[in-house]
Amino acid sequence: MAKKEVDGEGLNIPNRIKARPVRRTGPIVAAVIVALLAAMLIQGLVTNERLDWPTVWKYLFNENVLNGVGKTLELTVISMVVAIILSVILAIMRKSINPVLRGVSWFFIWFFRGTPVYTQLVFWGLFSVLIPKISLGIPFTDVAFWSIDSSVVVTAFNAAWIGLALNEAAYLSEIVRAGLEAVDTGQTEAAEALGMNRTLIMRRIILPQAMRIIIPPTGNETIGMLKSTSLVLAVPYTLDLQFATNAIANRLYKPIPLLLVACIWYLFITSVMMILQAQLEKHFGKGFNARPAGTKGKQPPYDPPYPGKSDGEQKDNVNKLNEATFTGLNA
Repeated sequence: MAKKEVDGEGLNIPNRIKARPVRRTGPIVAAVIVALLAAMLIQGLVTNERLDWPTVWKYLFNENVLNGVGKTLELTVISMVVAIILSVILAIMRKSINPVLRGVSWFFIWFFRGTPVYTQLVFWGLFSVLIPKISLGIPFTDVAFWSIDSSVVVTAFNAAWIGLALNEAAYLSEIVRAGLEAVDTGQTEAAEALGMNRTLIMRRIILPQAMRIIIPPTGNETIGMLKSTSLVLAVPYTLDLQFATNAIANRLYKPIPLLLVACIWYLFITSVMMILQAQLEKHFGKGFNARPAGTKGKQPPYDPPYPGKSDGEQKDNVNKLNEATFTGLNA
């Protein structure tokens, strides 16, 4: 009589085969080579005296550097918030039935995606030269009810975040449009059949599902925005992290250690942003991602028995993934 063994779910499996793992020599050799190269890189960074690590640690928490970190974060947050709002408006305009709205949206995206952000920042820095006064009055006449000097409104800080936000909105709008178009049109038709208006459909049906697609590239754009703040010197705005470290480097004649200070802070902020992005993806991915359906996904007593299993499939396959897909949201 064949020998029987008991598996994790208490099922008797006759003549169970104990397979040997496949030897994978290639990945092991590649891992050794990569680890060796990484060790060489770390050893070079630590022992290279020209990097001047004592100066790096000395100025890492310098008052001017910390102030630059704060201003960089402020620019990033304001620019991204404004860009996200504009991008949603532009994406909806691109899908509008009104040709004027579609044309304006297309022109905005074409212009701001087609010119370098540095060039745009230079123009915003010269805004008060191009338009000395901002006024409200009767269009196409000299009658003005209110006016103010442009230099009072469009300061260096305002010019910096406006330039960054408008440029970023052009890129984000295409990301948002791709997310909106990825939602099945049947969702909209079903919502219309329930009597929901277009605004409610967009807010309750389409956007929540589109966010799963929009979040990852938007996270990349946010990280790119953080690094783009180093270009605001073109405005000129001189309180960001890059300018703060450059100012100290010019005073000490030590550019490399201060560049490392800037790199460390940019890497730290980027790491925090990546964690937040992962949490957002997890939140908006609820109901879409596959889940373990065997003993890893559910503990006894099972109801129904052996969830996620199909007829004729091994009942002890604990790595089986639930293949059900979430296809909509309730209004």
